[in-house]
Amino acid sequence: MAKKSFPLPKVYSLLEPGPVVMVTTAGDGKPNIMTMSWHMMLEFEPPLIGCVISENNYSFGLLKATSECVINIPTVEIAEKVVGCGNTSGAKTDKFEVFGLTPGPASRVGAPLIEECYVNLECRVVDNKMVAEYCLFILEVVKAWIDPTVKNPRTIHHLGKGSFMVAGERIKLKSKMK
Repeated sequence: MAKKSFPLPKVYSLLEPGPVVMVTTAGDGKPNIMTMSWHMMLEFEPPLIGCVISENNYSFGLLKATSECVINIPTVEIAEKVVGCGNTSGAKTDKFEVFGLTPGPASRVGAPLIEECYVNLECRVVDNKMVAEYCLFILEVVKAWIDPTVKNPRTIHHLGKGSFMVAGERIKLKSKMK
C-alpha cells in the first residue's frame, strides 16, 4: 500500500488527547465555562494534568488570576451544549444560564462543578513556568467526583473543524499496569 503525504496542520486530528472537557473557572463571583480538547495526563500520584488555554480566551485570565479550576467531563448526551460553550465567549455571557447547565459547589476550589457532567476534577495550578511561552498550565487534581450511575460513558473527542468521534466499544487486554 502506498502512503500519501499528510498536511502538517492536521496532525492534531490524528493524536487527539482524549475526551473534550469543560473547564470551569470563577472570578469576581462570576463563573465561566470553557470547552477544551488540549489536555494530557502527566502523572498518576498526585494526578497532574497539563492543559493549554489560549491567552485570547476569557478563561485564561481567570485561571491565571485564581490558579484553580474544575475539569468537567461530559458525555455525548450534552454534546451540543459542550460545542455551544466552546463557540461562545464567557466575557459577556453566562454560559450556565444560556446553555441550561447547573453549577454545583466544589469542595476544594472556588470554581463550580457542572452537574450534568459525569466527572468533575477540582484542580489547582501547581506549575505555571510554561504559561508565558506555550499557554501550558500544569494542574494538580485535588478532589475528584464521579457519577456512579453512569456505567459506560460515551465521551466526545474533537477531530478538528466540527468533526467529533464518540468513544465506543471497550475491550480488555492483559496488562501489567494496575
